[in-house]
Amino acid sequence: MFSEENPKRLAQIALVVLLIIGCIAVLWPMIGAVLFAFVIWVCTWPLYSEKLLPRLGSRNWLGATLMTLLLVLIMLLPMIFLAGSIASGSEALIDFLRPYIAAGLPKAAPAWLSGLPLIGADIAAFWRRVANNHAELNSLLAQLIVPARQMLLSLGSFAANGLLQLALVLFVIFFMFRDGASLAHGLIVGAHKLGGELGEEMLEKARGTVVGVMLGLVGTAAAQGTVAMIGFYIAGVPQAALLGFATFFLSMIPIGPPLIWGGAAAWLYGQEQTGWAVFMVIWGILVVSSIDNFLKPFLMARGSGISILLIALGVLGGILVFGFIGIFLGPVLLALGHMLFSRWTRDEAST
Repeated sequence: MFSEENPKRLAQIALVVLLIIGCIAVLWPMIGAVLFAFVIWVCTWPLYSEKLLPRLGSRNWLGATLMTLLLVLIMLLPMIFLAGSIASGSEALIDFLRPYIAAGLPKAAPAWLSGLPLIGADIAAFWRRVANNHAELNSLLAQLIVPARQMLLSLGSFAANGLLQLALVLFVIFFMFRDGASLAHGLIVGAHKLGGELGEEMLEKARGTVVGVMLGLVGTAAAQGTVAMIGFYIAGVPQAALLGFATFFLSMIPIGPPLIWGGAAAWLYGQEQTGWAVFMVIWGILVVSSIDNFLKPFLMARGSGISILLIALGVLGGILVFGFIGIFLGPVLLALGHMLFSRWTRDEAST
């Protein structure tokens, strides 16, 4: 039997569901930036609330402003400077390649290239055929122009979109710091109302996992940027500090560091420093890029308190499903699922 309250209750539930859907629809275009701002807030809130805010007399506006300006100096300004350096570097690369395009390729392939096992002879033969046939060379260059132009346009669009997203992240995080106390209290109360003790435990587990993943990302990026900068200094590559900083940022992308040390190796080879070019390639493969394979899972697992397997699966699956923000969401979801499963099996075993 339905009481008179049932239709009213159903209407209330429907309104709440529609409101939630509407809020998600409004925030969806900016959901990545909002979630990333939330990740940064979670990781920096203890430092802000326990160290900075008490020294400012608990003035939230001032504290939020100083913290946001600090993040601007750490995140936004280096990205703008790096984007400008990439643009100027692209112009330098074009100037470097222009004489080769105008005069054509050398008649013979470089000795190190033709001496490669298994494929060296085929490469040398293809090189001679293209170098001695200007029509084929022009056709080959024409085929490469369109993909290269599209890649540059995509890279420029990606960089511009990244800067806009980062600016939005910093805008959102200012209000998170300003209203951080009420936000933290609301999360705790909401988790308790939804799941009681289990809800609070899940909230703490999610926070620990987010901090662990952030520790793994930043720690690995810092290590890769540092060893890359050392390699650039040893090989005599100009702007070693800037290239190390670029490696730090691009280490978030799987193919990011090879773009930097590979470009440095190509520059060294163009300067007829073949030995240092080979050193740069070996250093990049064995030292810079290998750090990502063992240090990142170790730091993530150590910081979050869950197994390396769950971290690896969460990161890979999260990237495939959610994109960049999936680096954080994937491990968090698997950590919460693992905690619930462990609690369920423990409760079943105890009964």
